[in-house]
Amino acid sequence: MKNIAVIGAGTMGNGIAHTFAQSGFKVQLIDISEASLKRGMDTIAKNLDRMVAKEKITEADKSETLGNIETFTDTESGVKNANLVVEAATENIDLKLKIFKQLDEACGENTILATNTSSISITQIAAVTSRPEKVIGMHFMNPVPIMKLVEIIRGYNTSDDVTTTIMDLSKKLGKVPTEVNDYPGFVANRILMPMLNESIETLYNGVAGVEEIDTVMKLGMAHPMGPLQLADFIGLDVCLSILNVMYDGFKNPKYAPCPLLVNMVRAGKLGIKSGEGFYDYSESRKAEKIANQFLK
Repeated sequence: MKNIAVIGAGTMGNGIAHTFAQSGFKVQLIDISEASLKRGMDTIAKNLDRMVAKEKITEADKSETLGNIETFTDTESGVKNANLVVEAATENIDLKLKIFKQLDEACGENTILATNTSSISITQIAAVTSRPEKVIGMHFMNPVPIMKLVEIIRGYNTSDDVTTTIMDLSKKLGKVPTEVNDYPGFVANRILMPMLNESIETLYNGVAGVEEIDTVMKLGMAHPMGPLQLADFIGLDVCLSILNVMYDGFKNPKYAPCPLLVNMVRAGKLGIKSGEGFYDYSESRKAEKIANQFLK
């Protein structure tokens, strides 16, 4: 397996492309927008520059990594000769089903199709293809080049051979693959999202403020960042989408998103990506200033 196609040049897509390219794979990075591809490649270059500055890689390593990536706006051209396609488009079920139908038609019969979805059913995605045994989840963590975990999610029909191939491939990337079964939220988000949602409920109910909630979890539970800061980092729209998938999947009220989260997303307060969430990022991308709405 040498040729990897990545669908989507956003935060996760460019991180996945970076990681494969740095590990010596030839990568075809695909996006419908030339501007998105440019932003994605600029991000990869900046992240490589940081690694050079920290002496984790050399300038030659950086050049080789960038040289391993080719960009495409046409999916059919981009996936040609790909042994594996990793889809990292927006977390929207209709979009993903459309992409996988297209990939199934464009790719060779032996190509494995993977999705980086953080919550959507692998089985449902696989069902729109003629190769459900070759469809699997590869849920990378953000930031992809740094985080070690990859959740490997088996759909109902995913074969043992494909699972073993993707587990071994993840290890070649220097990752730690963990195999899980296909249920809403998988493992990471089934546990994480209710915690983030409960943190938002705690704020919504006036138990404590933003800084206090995050401080308790950082100092009391040894979390590297507080749950409200983490929600901002992930994107409040993404958190809401995942909670809705789990609520729809389990029909259990414990997964129902907090009304405060719903209202913030409706208002466009999405966290770092919009410049404001629980914190104000207008002056810094660090969670140093609490958003005006939550000041006491």
